[in-house]
Amino acid sequence: MPIRLLLADDQALVRGALAALLSLEPDLTVVAEVGRGDEVLAAARRTGPDVALLDVEMPGLDGIAVAAALRAELPDCRVLVVTTFGRPGYLRRAMEAGAGGFVVKDTPARQLADAVRRVHAGLRVVDPTLAAETLASGHSPLTERETEVLRAARSGEPAGALARALHLSEGTVRNHLSAAIGKTGARTRAEAVRIAEENGWLLGDPDD
Repeated sequence: MPIRLLLADDQALVRGALAALLSLEPDLTVVAEVGRGDEVLAAARRTGPDVALLDVEMPGLDGIAVAAALRAELPDCRVLVVTTFGRPGYLRRAMEAGAGGFVVKDTPARQLADAVRRVHAGLRVVDPTLAAETLASGHSPLTERETEVLRAARSGEPAGALARALHLSEGTVRNHLSAAIGKTGARTRAEAVRIAEENGWLLGDPDD
């Protein structure tokens, strides 16, 4: 079954271009297009999308507020923010609202389609340049549980061993590691650990 997409952008040309590009992918299908943030929930209830691609600045309701509303009312619908406004503050707020990814509109079509697939699979996708800017702002983008898992990952143990040590499922550990990698702009979990350590985000480990 193809991944069902809802597109929300107040610029009709941009929305149409995204729809045309994504529809070229055999495993993606656009089931709804809206131009206002306050139209997203109704359209999502009606069409049952797997992933909603949201702009940030829209009339009626901004994309970050829409992401939070979708998480509350339709948690099975993943959110990918696709915006012109690649600002660190927006990235942090979008992730806190439950977005699975944050990319800018000039992302190449193939990469955007891959971002949709990864978000649909439950992974985090963050524009690496924006992630670096967010890191430079000084605040940790990691949740408490992501920080805990990344601390444990300093040992280099495989996900199964980390899961047993943290009393979590292996899938949960992998999801938190994936989120941490995405939020730090790293390529591997070892690089994510290094970046987090260098920024002082792993302080507070009882073993320290």
